[in-house]
Amino acid sequence: MEKRKLMRMKGSENLKGRLLLSTLSSTPIVIDDIRSTDINPGLRRYEVSLLRLIQKVCDDCSIIINETGTKLTYKPGIVMGGKYLEHDCGLSRSIAYFLEVLIVLGLFAKNPLQITLKGITNDSKDPSVDTFQLTTLNILKRFGVSSQGLALKIESRGVPPMGGGQVVLSIPILHTSLTAVNWIDEGMVMRIRGVSFSTRVSSKSEALICSARGIFNNFLPDVRIFIDHKAGAQAGNSPGFGVSLVAETTSGCCISVDTAVHRPHEEETAEMEDGVEVYWRSPEDVGVDIASALLGEIEQGGVVDSTHQGLLFILCALCPQDVSKIRVGKLSPYGIEILRLVNDFLGVKFDIKRDPSTGTIMLKCVGCGLKNLSRKLS
Repeated sequence: MEKRKLMRMKGSENLKGRLLLSTLSSTPIVIDDIRSTDINPGLRRYEVSLLRLIQKVCDDCSIIINETGTKLTYKPGIVMGGKYLEHDCGLSRSIAYFLEVLIVLGLFAKNPLQITLKGITNDSKDPSVDTFQLTTLNILKRFGVSSQGLALKIESRGVPPMGGGQVVLSIPILHTSLTAVNWIDEGMVMRIRGVSFSTRVSSKSEALICSARGIFNNFLPDVRIFIDHKAGAQAGNSPGFGVSLVAETTSGCCISVDTAVHRPHEEETAEMEDGVEVYWRSPEDVGVDIASALLGEIEQGGVVDSTHQGLLFILCALCPQDVSKIRVGKLSPYGIEILRLVNDFLGVKFDIKRDPSTGTIMLKCVGCGLKNLSRKLS
């Protein structure tokens, strides 16, 4: 895609999506007033870390941040990819915050991407690395991404506040472009799979699994939740436990939810009253809550869950100049923001209609036809 004129934006909303689409569309951006009225103004640590990560996988990109961090000037470069890259994601946000940018950029890189990411693998704020492994990568396959060379390996787990997790992401390059989809059949749920993990605590998986299964068994018998109890170096630096669940449907859709229980971050602890002890949530309560959350996502309908709507819209917008048609449940705030950004950066508008018979949302668009022109030719 040809270089475009500089785009001016304001505020800190969805910086991740802005940087991703700016890079893909070769559109330089200037963002002003980044939390300028906050007590702690400017870019956050995880946002600066994301910028440095983009620098590692791209060549000739320019990043200028003013002294207060309230103004960012970003000029995208060429996505190079590469092997044996490493990045410390820090402890402010989970590794998953960075993964969504990498899996899309990696498709349009000059070379296949292989990168080791260190930090937090499971928390209560971002999707878990298990969700990316079980659900997100399968969404890429729907758009014609080859399964060969597409992988996310969890080498160790890490929960807040001290992290210590490590994953290795491998993304193959597109040799032409994505494939437009007609993905409107969510199907019927035929089985539920999941992973229950614990780190530096006695295994709490059995109680968690039993409480979750107690709800699911009212609807279907095929429920398998595997136990992943980590110890030693693979258990990271902090105690915690949690679970990731995926409902697989007859049409090949994967609807996922996840949660993690851990000690709070320092900034969260600082907001608590002195002398207030931080209590663990019981595994039984976690199991009931996460099972109910999955049933809620299934009830909404759609071919993806609410956390994957943004990625789905981006992939549709990047498809060839052919019609893509998809079905989702209630539009999430993140999904709505992505719809606006793909219009701003890629010029792709979605036709949005509500299906009165199911209450779901039908979206249709013609992709921008982005091709991987920087790939290495043999």
